[in-house]
Amino acid sequence: MPTILFVEDEYPMRVALEDAFRHYGYEVASASDGEAGLKLVEEKKPDLVILDVMLPHMDGFEVCKQLRQQGFMKPILMLTARSQEVDKVIGLELGADDYVTKPFGDRELLARVKALLRRASHEPSELGTYRFGTVDIDFTHFIAEKNGHSLRLTSTEFSLLHLLISQKGKVLTREELLNKVWGYEFFPQSRTVDNHILRLRQKLEDDPNHPRHILTMHGLGYKFVD
Repeated sequence: MPTILFVEDEYPMRVALEDAFRHYGYEVASASDGEAGLKLVEEKKPDLVILDVMLPHMDGFEVCKQLRQQGFMKPILMLTARSQEVDKVIGLELGADDYVTKPFGDRELLARVKALLRRASHEPSELGTYRFGTVDIDFTHFIAEKNGHSLRLTSTEFSLLHLLISQKGKVLTREELLNKVWGYEFFPQSRTVDNHILRLRQKLEDDPNHPRHILTMHGLGYKFVD
């Protein structure tokens, strides 16, 4: 079974999450602060990290940032008690795949976890390899290169790019992208898609401010062109 790492400083919450996910059949590990969480990622090699934003010593944003910089490309789901959209956007910009706002129910969190793990384990092999501009993508082995240099794409970024390329030339709405990539609907004000598109452009486009391949169709959505 997949291993889930919980990084949560509130003891009752941490124990409740551990018990719930053990009950669902997952292997679990936990840490009470960010530094311990980073060490456990190296030791346990989890399949998914559930990371609280408000942590002592090092907050969840910094932990997320460091994990991505260190090459951890497995899903990261952030927990926040804050309702401000800006906090969610910060997490997504730093590389988080999803977020859940406290309070939440076990079923909601489990659904998010299942969706993230399903996407991370999926191999969209029907495209095989694909080249555009100076970028080479191997969707079967989750390898990306630009000008011959390796790129670090998260599983969510691979899935989003795969969907855009598989529907090349077609405009996909945010709702379609959310449903097909994330597997469920977000609140309408969610910036999840926009931030993942931004991250893809920053990694793949020669000029992210004037993209040639991942285009915004204002008022409609996004489309991919060669």
